[in-house]
Amino acid sequence: MTEEPADKPLTILIACDTYPPHLNGAAQFGFRLAQGMHGRGHNVHVLAPSPDSGPAHSETDGPWTVHRLRSHGVPTHDYWRICLPWEIKKHISMLLDKVKPDVVHIQCHYMVGEYTLYAARKRGIRVVATNHFMPENLDPFLPFPKWFKRIVARNSWRDMGKVMGRAAVVTTPTPLAAKAMVEHARLTDVLPLSNGIDASTYELRAGESVDRPDHPTVLFVGRLAEEKHVDVLINAVAKTPRELNVHAEIVGGGEVKPALIALAKHLGIEDRVQFRGLVSDEELRQAYLRADIFCMPGTAELQSLVTLEAMSASTPVLLANAMALPHLVEQGRNGFLFQPGDSTEVAGRITEILQLPEDERLKMGQHSRSMVDAHSLEGTLATFEKLYRTDSTA
Repeated sequence: MTEEPADKPLTILIACDTYPPHLNGAAQFGFRLAQGMHGRGHNVHVLAPSPDSGPAHSETDGPWTVHRLRSHGVPTHDYWRICLPWEIKKHISMLLDKVKPDVVHIQCHYMVGEYTLYAARKRGIRVVATNHFMPENLDPFLPFPKWFKRIVARNSWRDMGKVMGRAAVVTTPTPLAAKAMVEHARLTDVLPLSNGIDASTYELRAGESVDRPDHPTVLFVGRLAEEKHVDVLINAVAKTPRELNVHAEIVGGGEVKPALIALAKHLGIEDRVQFRGLVSDEELRQAYLRADIFCMPGTAELQSLVTLEAMSASTPVLLANAMALPHLVEQGRNGFLFQPGDSTEVAGRITEILQLPEDERLKMGQHSRSMVDAHSLEGTLATFEKLYRTDSTA
């Protein structure tokens, strides 16, 4: 086993099945990975579905080139795009021959990741694979009965093992996800490696102050999708003591937004639930900084970058006791876990935190911030860089 010289710039192709302007954790990670590797002096190319209809093309006006594949919308999702094998395989092969990457980093075992891996292996190019998805993430978008979804999930796990098992290295953001991949995808070795975060982005700047409203706010950030269970938070706000005047601030868009607006109206708290929609990076940062509590009721979180962002802003957290979220809570120290779907428990925890003395709430938020240090983006980038450079016949 040998390694490339540590100072030799690499040509890196990052293959994504979702990428900005898509709004989700996997897309955000793909962007941050490209940005980080570009900042380290490497020649970065990104391969991703086009966000719109039309032929394959390359976007060359940014700091790194983004190669867009022909894609198609799906009726069960407002922005997700899929690529068809017969439309992308030739383009991927031609792109690899043109770019000649030293390493390919796929972000998924679905269409773009799968066929990029096959083409790279055929050319003897080293492949690193990162998994951001669990088959259960697909459930809300499959209009089929549960028994059929279980078959889809089993097949997806099998395909994950078949595809990612051919990579030199396989990573995933959390130990829980790594364990699931070993058990269900039959992969022999999966490296838990955090997606990483630059916590300083969400801290108060020198001399900066935040305009807080005259009421306490519980913040949710993310896609308004079925598996996020934002209705649990809205129901919880309705159950908090009226004198606390608790508000919910909800950042993000998605297919269940109309139902959530209707729920808030039905509960008589539409004046206490603010739907912000999609916001700029700075607006999102301000939302984190002014929130009193961050809540993630989702039950399919592989890591939850938005929770890490909120913790970076020194915010106490309330997280569903599901998937990877328990790794982000030290019960009673930086927040609390709650039984998924239990809005009464969430309401009680919101009340408990807001009724703490101010110094204890600050201490809780500060502990959130200290826990983020283990998820340093620089550490993640350095590890991936080492994985890229290591020569292996695997």
